[in-house]
Amino acid sequence: MSSPDIILSARKLTKRFSGFTAVNGVDLDVERGTIHALIGPNGAGKTTCFNLLTKFLQPSAGNISFNGRDITGLAPAAIARLGVVRSFQISAVFPRMSVLENVRIALQRRRGDSFDFWRNQKVLNAYDEEARERVEEVGLTEFIGETAGELSYGRKRALEIATTLALEPEMLLLDEPMAGMAQEDVSRISALIRRIAAKRTILMVEHNLSVVADLSDKITVLARGEVLAEGPYEAVSKDPRVIEAYIGAGHG
Repeated sequence: MSSPDIILSARKLTKRFSGFTAVNGVDLDVERGTIHALIGPNGAGKTTCFNLLTKFLQPSAGNISFNGRDITGLAPAAIARLGVVRSFQISAVFPRMSVLENVRIALQRRRGDSFDFWRNQKVLNAYDEEARERVEEVGLTEFIGETAGELSYGRKRALEIATTLALEPEMLLLDEPMAGMAQEDVSRISALIRRIAAKRTILMVEHNLSVVADLSDKITVLARGEVLAEGPYEAVSKDPRVIEAYIGAGHG
């Protein structure tokens, strides 16, 4: 049984692909109410590990628990209902629908309703107040009536986070939230992540080390599918093994 301060835990997590071991015996504890980053050079196994934790891949060995409950065999939809929700590296919004409509659809999902685009307008409007709250939470109120496809890349990511928040996650898993962003958007999304983390636990895979340094309470560094180091950025960034792993992989 995990400590009550540990919300997500993995033990001996392993994934093999036809003879190649991408993740090898990883132990991971994510503390409740923290921002925890999973980093490492290219080929370190971060994405595979993330896919295992979010149940988009089944492990070859090991187990995963959430709030002390074994979730190793559960599907992504089942763990989402428990409160573990993932956002993707590629923005996943309905481009021809408005910001408000995108969030409203996510609220329908959470309440178990189907995607009834043709439902009575009065029924759909019942979601509007909460949808507006989620839009405000991610700083998109002034864009609430715009179609999602017209938003800047950074604002699309903010909208995606709003749709994720509509599912009321206890834990949010972010897959490279800053990928492909201009600096202005990086600053905006960093501030957003810090704000939403006040009420939730966040685990993120992120390449931008300045973002990791700025946001993370704890960092797990993977290399060749194994945990190389763990701790606050200040300590991890000075670890000779971490420096060697990044330089050896062609990273500064």
